[in-house]
Amino acid sequence: MTEIARLIDHTLLKPEATREDVAALIREADELGVYSVCVSPSMLPLTFPEGSQLKLAVVCGFPSGKHHSSVKAAEAALAVAQGADEVDMVIDVGAAREGRFDAVEADIRAVREAIPGAVLKVIIESAALTDEQIVGASRAAVAAQADFVKTSTGFHPAGGASVEAVALMAKTVEGKLGVKASGGIRSAEDAERMIAAGATRLGVSSSRQVLSGAAPAASGSGY
Repeated sequence: MTEIARLIDHTLLKPEATREDVAALIREADELGVYSVCVSPSMLPLTFPEGSQLKLAVVCGFPSGKHHSSVKAAEAALAVAQGADEVDMVIDVGAAREGRFDAVEADIRAVREAIPGAVLKVIIESAALTDEQIVGASRAAVAAQADFVKTSTGFHPAGGASVEAVALMAKTVEGKLGVKASGGIRSAEDAERMIAAGATRLGVSSSRQVLSGAAPAASGSGY
């Protein structure tokens, strides 16, 4: 499971999360050997154990994506100034549903320009989009020079990642961007299906369960 572990952003984005919860997340992430932790921006700055190789990912415009682009850019820049290596931003999903992909691209570009030295992942909320809209949003992420296109916040009622969406996103970006599958990955089998479809990063809250091969618990909201 080491190969899967190195693709995981170990995630805690519940609104009720406390600083103690985040500290426990970091300890568990270090123990499991995952790639990063992904948290809310209000939790920064964070302290990692000495010698830790963990990366720090932070969400932006989360979870609705309806924030003004300038607000997203400022939020992302502050997160990076406070130690974030990566930013996972949410697009204006409504703009994608309307086919206004120039607006989607401009939104992404505003954040890209605010954090030139950080990894930018673009959450398109794929379960709320048609195939055509997924393609358009993914192309906008490529044009705006993001680093990843990402399926989901994990909080949208339409659902999280699907194999079909991951495969379509991977086909669209043609290796120019990474593809992050997130939302509803609760078993090793889920993770393996997403990777086979083209995912190069995984957003997971149940990382220990996934990496142990345990049966998934009852599904709930979030990652």
